[in-house]
Amino acid sequence: MENLVLFFSLLFLVAFLYASVGHGGASGYLALMALFNVAPAVMKPTALLLNLFVSLTSFIQFYRGGHFRWRIFWPFAAASIPLAYLGGLVMVDAVVYKKILGVLLLIPIVRFFFFGNAKVEEKRKNNLALSLLVGGSIGFLSGLIGIGGGILLSPVLLLLKWTDQKQTAAISALFIFVNSLSGLAGQFTKGIQFTTDMYAYVVIAFAGGLCGAYLGALKFRQTILKNVLASVLLVAAYKLLFTTA
Repeated sequence: MENLVLFFSLLFLVAFLYASVGHGGASGYLALMALFNVAPAVMKPTALLLNLFVSLTSFIQFYRGGHFRWRIFWPFAAASIPLAYLGGLVMVDAVVYKKILGVLLLIPIVRFFFFGNAKVEEKRKNNLALSLLVGGSIGFLSGLIGIGGGILLSPVLLLLKWTDQKQTAAISALFIFVNSLSGLAGQFTKGIQFTTDMYAYVVIAFAGGLCGAYLGALKFRQTILKNVLASVLLVAAYKLLFTTA
């Protein structure tokens, strides 16, 4: 029971913090499930399902704040949606899956620890061809591993200086939603395993995402909590990369 309470508490925290920056939180959910020894066959669909609720909630809040940019979003989505579906069709060996996930977790760790408050002083015009290439690549990886792709898209947008922090959050949130939906569609054709605790997961993640998206859109500062989350992700990444449990 103590482990279940701890898991639910961390799940709420993950959803809260990821939603506050426009993410669905799949990488965080996967990290938690890895720490609690959930099977990879259950991890992928579970994370994507939770992503749907949290990312949509986050998008609505940032959209209402006037931060969404359709011109930048659509090329990424157009390329990512079909490839996320294809990625969802691919069954990955459990050991390989954990290693790939462990590497991907390093991205949000670096962002939360070192680039949580990155600023874009002067934005540049987006490039269509590059957007399609990046969107397709992230989409396939999203469906393959069970993430929405926001942890990969966000740093790209900020690095290229196409969007500021709030615009990045709004675009990433909807990007995560459509990729998660497409990835789940692909997995449905292969069969999906859900645990009996799924309803509780959804309720807790939705509550955390709702709070995080609302406060994040209002420029809520949560540096300490981000460091806590990054620490949890770091432990999970270590377990995935360097242990066999």
